[in-house]
Amino acid sequence: MDSTLTQEAALASLAWQIELGATEAIGDAPVDRYGLPDKAARPPATSAAAPAAAPGRTGPERAAPAPVPPEGDPVADAQAAAASAATLDGLHAALGAFPHCDLRHGARNLVFADGDPAARVMIIGEAPGRDEDAQGRPFVGRAGQLLDRMFAAIGLARGEADAGSALYITNVSPWRPPQNRDPSGEEIAMLRPFMERHVALAAPDLVVLMGNISCEAGLGRRGITRLRGQWAEAYGKPALPMFHPAYLLRNPAAKREAWADLLALRARLGRSGG
Repeated sequence: MDSTLTQEAALASLAWQIELGATEAIGDAPVDRYGLPDKAARPPATSAAAPAAAPGRTGPERAAPAPVPPEGDPVADAQAAAASAATLDGLHAALGAFPHCDLRHGARNLVFADGDPAARVMIIGEAPGRDEDAQGRPFVGRAGQLLDRMFAAIGLARGEADAGSALYITNVSPWRPPQNRDPSGEEIAMLRPFMERHVALAAPDLVVLMGNISCEAGLGRRGITRLRGQWAEAYGKPALPMFHPAYLLRNPAAKREAWADLLALRARLGRSGG
C-alpha cells in the first residue's frame, strides 16, 4: 500500500488541525523523542534551598505549583479600572493591565478596536478569531470581510473619512478564547465594565450587537434568532441585535433577515442612499 502523503491529504490534515485550534507549528522538523538523552542519566541539580521530595516521589515527577490568581474581585476591579480611563487610549491601557482575565495568557494580541471612534455606528462583536488575534484588529477574517460588504451596501465603512459614513468596531472580549470557544459568563461579566466605558467614551448614536455573546453582554439575554431586528437599549444607547457574519457564512439563507436589519439600521440613521 502506497503510504505517500499527497498534497491534497496534507492540506486536508492541516485544515483539520486548524479547526481544532492549532495556530502555529512547534518546529520545522519532527523530533525523535526516543533518540533524546535519557533525563534520568543527567546529574540532578543540587541546591541547599531546594525542598526535599515527598517519600516515594522523585523531584522531576513533582507537579509544578499552580499559579496564584490575582487577589480582589474581578468585576469590582474592572469597574474601577474602566472608570479611571478618561480616554480611549487610557481604556486600552487599562485593559492591557487588567490581571484577572485568563484569556490574555493564551492570546497573541489585545484586540481593542478598528475604524473611526467618532462614527455614529459602533459594532460590538463577540471575540477575536485566529486572524484577528494575529493582526490585533477586529473582524479581519472571512467574517470580517463579509461584515465590510454588508455595511458597504448601506454606505457605511470602517475606513470612511466622514464620521457620518464611518464604522467603529470592537468586541466583547479583546482576547481570543482558546480554540475559538465562547467567552464564559464569568469572563463576560468581568469585561462588561470595560465595554460600558468604551461605549461611553466613543459616544456613538447607536450600537449593533453582533451575535449571542454581544447580546448577553449588552442585554443580559441570548437567543439571537428571536432578538435580531428588534431595537432595544444597551449601554445607554439604541441597540440593534444582528446575526454575526460567521453565522451567515454557515447559514446563507439567513442573509435575507440580515439585509432587513441593515435596511432598518439605515432608516434609523436617516440615510436615503446605500
